Amino acid sequence: MIFGRSERGKPPVEPVTFKILVAGGFGVGKTTLVGAVSEIRPLRTEEYLTEAGRPIDDLSGVESKHTTTVAMDFGRITLREDLVLYLFGTPGQERFWFMWDELSEGALGAVVLADTRRLEDCFAAVDYFERRSIPFVVGVNCFEGSVRYPQDDVRQALDLDDDVPVLLCDARDRGSVKEVLIGVVRHAMAYTAQHRQTVTT
Repeated sequence: MIFGRSERGKPPVEPVTFKILVAGGFGVGKTTLVGAVSEIRPLRTEEYLTEAGRPIDDLSGVESKHTTTVAMDFGRITLREDLVLYLFGTPGQERFWFMWDELSEGALGAVVLADTRRLEDCFAAVDYFERRSIPFVVGVNCFEGSVRYPQDDVRQALDLDDDVPVLLCDARDRGSVKEVLIGVVRHAMAYTAQHRQTVTT
């Protein structure tokens, strides 16, 4: 497309835009994931961790972490000429959970990022999306040095429904993250179609 006009006289395509949330526990890689795929400079609202927060923030397993998201991360990726995703990374710490309701407004679906070393940290996100009937996938962030468990083991540990996809990924790798985002779009579209059919029958 050149200067707003497509080749061979075809009219420019108006893309469909979807809002996708990226949630999970503290230090699981949400900011990294958004930054890995965003085609724009990601908006980040990070602050340095302080001594005052040490009694509140559990740094077990993420001792090298020095910053935390206090509002949200924001990025954008074009999956196809006619499909654009806006990514909203949620804050992971409990004291910022009040923002989740506003961030989830109008979302097509969500990625719950999980770390098998601290799997319990994503329970709150799973519960949040289940209770609000927001379709989600679980992306298991494969950190270096962590044990890689079969997807069915992760599903059982999180007590997930059979239709919730569990995907292995590397939050630092654009291609890997892109596959997760394609997965959540497909799952959300199927979920919405099934729910619509249930309502009409």
